[in-house]
Amino acid sequence: MNKYEILYIIRCDIEDDRKTQVVEKYNALAEKLGTLESADVWGMKKFAYEIDKQTEGYYVLMNVECDAAAQAEIDRQMGIDDNVVRRMIIKK
Repeated sequence: MNKYEILYIIRCDIEDDRKTQVVEKYNALAEKLGTLESADVWGMKKFAYEIDKQTEGYYVLMNVECDAAAQAEIDRQMGIDDNVVRRMIIKK
């Protein structure tokens, strides 16, 4: 089991309820595939540059302990989700 830090950005133009659903979805996925150590919602932040014609996004940081296959699945799920603008996964 490896420890990963996962930072992802959710689109700012969706409703607050939908943002909460996306956060809960990935928290549940992390718990299902491994151990969710912490999930910290940073909220709305401005981008340094424009991404997909947007200037800000909803940031979430998760610390997860899981194996490499589970990390790849989380990355795959975030990659195909239209609500996730960017994601970054770092092995600790």
